[in-house]
Amino acid sequence: MKQAHLVLGVLSIVLVGAAALWGAWCWYRVRQSRIFWQLLRAGQIAIVIDVALGGLLVAMGRKTPSLHLIYGLLPLAVSFIAEQLRIASAQTVLDSRGYKDAAEVGELVEVDQRAVVIAIVQRELGVMVLAALIIVVLLWRAAVTAG
Repeated sequence: MKQAHLVLGVLSIVLVGAAALWGAWCWYRVRQSRIFWQLLRAGQIAIVIDVALGGLLVAMGRKTPSLHLIYGLLPLAVSFIAEQLRIASAQTVLDSRGYKDAAEVGELVEVDQRAVVIAIVQRELGVMVLAALIIVVLLWRAAVTAG
């Protein structure tokens, strides 16, 4: 079970790291990417399973350094907070442009609607890329402090 925890930890770092790098490139190029979201979601799933497995190991009496536990659990918190910020991204963009809601944007000409949508997607991508970078650092620290 310890080996599975190790493999899932490495897989989490690889998936979220790949998502961060690819997402940063897509953000820079102002491109949408389904691959980014697939990598990120796969990484998030791997993290949840790995945390559950780590919790099981601790429950079975395995001694773990406190820093490892903190660095191992923080990616869940960062991911949750990032998802909340991602959800708020659309309203933030609308507010910054002086629109009350999406209905107002729907009344704009198509070119202006597209500009608003691109701004929203860019903001969402930026938030999640930044979160992925932070998560990779935390996972790396968890790996280093594993003992």
